[in-house]
Amino acid sequence: MKRVFLIVLDSVGIGEMPDAAQYKDAGTNTLRAAATSRYFNMPNMKELGLFNIDGVDWAEGVKNPKAAIARMKEASRGKDTTIGHWEISGLISKNPLPVYQNGFPDEVLDEFKKQTGHGILCNLPYSGTEVIKKYGDEHVKTGDLIVYTSADSVFQIAAHEDVVPVEQLYEYCKIARKILCNEHAVGRVIARPFIGENGNYTRTTRRHDFSLEPPGITMLDQVKQSGMEMLSVGKIKDIFAGRGVTDFVYTTGNQDGIEKSLAYMDRDFEGLCFINLVDYDMLYGHRNDIDGYAKALTYFDERLSEILQKLREDDVLMITADHGCDPSYTQSTDHSREYTPFVMYGKKIEPKNYGTRDTFADIGATVLKYLGVSQQISGNSML
Repeated sequence: MKRVFLIVLDSVGIGEMPDAAQYKDAGTNTLRAAATSRYFNMPNMKELGLFNIDGVDWAEGVKNPKAAIARMKEASRGKDTTIGHWEISGLISKNPLPVYQNGFPDEVLDEFKKQTGHGILCNLPYSGTEVIKKYGDEHVKTGDLIVYTSADSVFQIAAHEDVVPVEQLYEYCKIARKILCNEHAVGRVIARPFIGENGNYTRTTRRHDFSLEPPGITMLDQVKQSGMEMLSVGKIKDIFAGRGVTDFVYTTGNQDGIEKSLAYMDRDFEGLCFINLVDYDMLYGHRNDIDGYAKALTYFDERLSEILQKLREDDVLMITADHGCDPSYTQSTDHSREYTPFVMYGKKIEPKNYGTRDTFADIGATVLKYLGVSQQISGNSML
């Protein structure tokens, strides 16, 4: 019974890609930035070979890595969660998803206001914590929805839970998702509920993503169509608009994500368990919190030993990322265009350095090859 556990450490990039300057990300290196913190310690990942990957010249590797490793290059045009996960799953995006650095056009907002019955605040690229700090009081007073975006292809709606109940906020997001199509088909519409009072507003864990449906077949589709299980942990289900998923659990953060992944490891199934651990990106990368990022990586490494102990004879563990989000990059708090790591471990996996790969899609191809599924997606298997 073959099982693959694919963990995405959200935003843990390992160095700028050759075209990083085109994205205003020259010099970024998320993992290196986190490693400057005194709280950074990843001995288990080091033993697997993390620091032996191409380009990691700022840390000492080990003589004999225990895992197969590679440096993954993004072939798609973009640097966001949706594009990154789609490519991991074998779908390369030749055109970037639309972004709105000057806010959304009237044709979008007028229809949104008409269908929701609410006014709009902000409509600019903004930090999620800063936008509620600036517009929270006015939102509470008027009931107008806080709509904002970022450097990514997102339409985000922030609302106080006492003003707009969370389930109602989700309904407004569904309305926006239907409006945002064709030329305005953003990657994600995101519900951003918050609580608190003047001067002390905080976002809650009840965020929810409403993603654009993948425009082609993915690794998830193929695993499900083959009759195997495709288990989702965290926001994977949302990223793929629910497609290809046979069972799922949402998470409140990395600790919860690891606990629920360990629970799935105790389950008898054949197929793929696809996991996203989001705290690196959401809580630390976007907030330029180097120490927080380092602590989160250290925590994952501490729990990694439990994951490794639960691997069965035919299990394979894969660890990667979807983009970068360098917490030391003060010119921006947005995602960064970086290579990502790939670490593959299992009792039947030969430790080997696969160098630098041309696309994240090689991961999806490798998953399908191991599971014995005839590949219909982009990418070349590393097996």
